[in-house]
Amino acid sequence: MGFFDRLKDGLTKTRNGFTEKIEQLISGYTKIDEEFLADLEAVMLMADVGIHTTTRLITDIKTAIKMNKIQSPEELRPFLADRISAILDEGLAPLGQASEGPTVIMVVGVNGVGKTTTIGKLGNYYHKQGLKVLLAAGDTFRAAAIDQLEIWGQRINADVICHSEGSDPAAVAFDAVQAAKARRADILIVDTAGRLHTKSNLMEELKKIYRVIAREIPDAPHEVLLVLDATTGQNAIVQAKLFKEAVKVSGVVLTKLDGTAKGGVVVAIKAELELPVKWIGIGEATDDLRPFDPKEFADALFIRN
Repeated sequence: MGFFDRLKDGLTKTRNGFTEKIEQLISGYTKIDEEFLADLEAVMLMADVGIHTTTRLITDIKTAIKMNKIQSPEELRPFLADRISAILDEGLAPLGQASEGPTVIMVVGVNGVGKTTTIGKLGNYYHKQGLKVLLAAGDTFRAAAIDQLEIWGQRINADVICHSEGSDPAAVAFDAVQAAKARRADILIVDTAGRLHTKSNLMEELKKIYRVIAREIPDAPHEVLLVLDATTGQNAIVQAKLFKEAVKVSGVVLTKLDGTAKGGVVVAIKAELELPVKWIGIGEATDDLRPFDPKEFADALFIRN
């Protein structure tokens, strides 16, 4: 199957809890009235679209009705698909890239969201484009994270810069930057610890890593990607707020989208936090992490070819 077909399959649970319930609403009403809109609002909230986004979409629907752009429930489906695609597309910039020298990607997120695996898949994506990839094992709190990254390095033919367990993560970042420049790497991906995301000491550690990278390479890190687990729904929003306050998060990687009925959180993250979703993961395979395409996502959600 192509990626679009896998995306459609991956969004099955979300469709069951969101799109199909909208279909049931449409078939049960002959006109869009306040009762219909109240039921639609409930469906959106259950799919973790979020209060802010739901309110915005309901307002858009009411405006479209007044302007005769929507005259029946059947016309709601394509309208919603277009609006969701437009919301996700707002401010979506191309993936950050250095004008010269290595492009540095700093990856943050709590433990358990698939952060190290995501780094391996990111590295694989760039490696397949013919780019030289270097990985930095900045999660020195967990020996398993270092070992896991080294396995990924072997798998995608990428060198891994690491220190011993318990070392200063900023020192790992410094050495990795120097190695990336010396070895003429195209992409440097820096892993970070994800323990105790509510504790200030971790956030200070992330700020220090960010400062070290920025000092050694102008305009770096070129991307700060926050990895979130789609199955956590609205809790992902809470995590995003905390990390956004600590470091300049440029975008989100949403993993495990195929395992949840809460795929609407993609829209909530963008609308409520003004953070673009830049990558999505829809399976366990190495190639199941891809750059995010808003229109493709909306088309897969509403089954439009």
